[in-house]
Amino acid sequence: MSSQSIDRVMGSVDFLSEKMADSAAERNWYAVFTLPQNEKSVVKHLDIRNIESFLPAYETVRVWKNRQRMKITLPLFPTYLFVHIHHRERIKVLQSPGVLQIVGNNREPIPLPDSEVEFLRSGLYGRNIEPYRDLVVGEKVSIKSGVMQGIQGMLVRKNNSLRFVLTLELINQSAAIEVDAHDLEPAVA
Repeated sequence: MSSQSIDRVMGSVDFLSEKMADSAAERNWYAVFTLPQNEKSVVKHLDIRNIESFLPAYETVRVWKNRQRMKITLPLFPTYLFVHIHHRERIKVLQSPGVLQIVGNNREPIPLPDSEVEFLRSGLYGRNIEPYRDLVVGEKVSIKSGVMQGIQGMLVRKNNSLRFVLTLELINQSAAIEVDAHDLEPAVA
């Protein structure tokens, strides 16, 4: 193989790797609205289509009629999950069984801030998280350090423990997570 041929091949490889890096950088997180109680099956269908998805979940204890206590895993935001896609991959998501729409305005889907989804992905492990539906007016705070640094939310109390409430405004859903007071600071307006 000649020197020019090798240079041409190497140039093609560089171009392809740049193209792949660009496409990864162009990917955004979007909220997907699903049929009720179909979130887990939608995630399976998205996996088959090689679509990166994320379904935040929490564990709770339910007591059945026979008084048996059972620990179950439920979606943190019922009927919602998140996909990390390029704008051109929308059709693959929309064709998945159980998907109703990608959340956005009438013209196009609206991407979520990466920091909010990364907070949910990295902040759940080892922490007690649960859905938070009754958002009360409180102090707006931000997390000072760690993987969740800079995330802003509302500070509330529950059973004498501090709760940080993250609200995903695009889908009007909230989640509460226990935090230590020293990890929080007043949010800069």
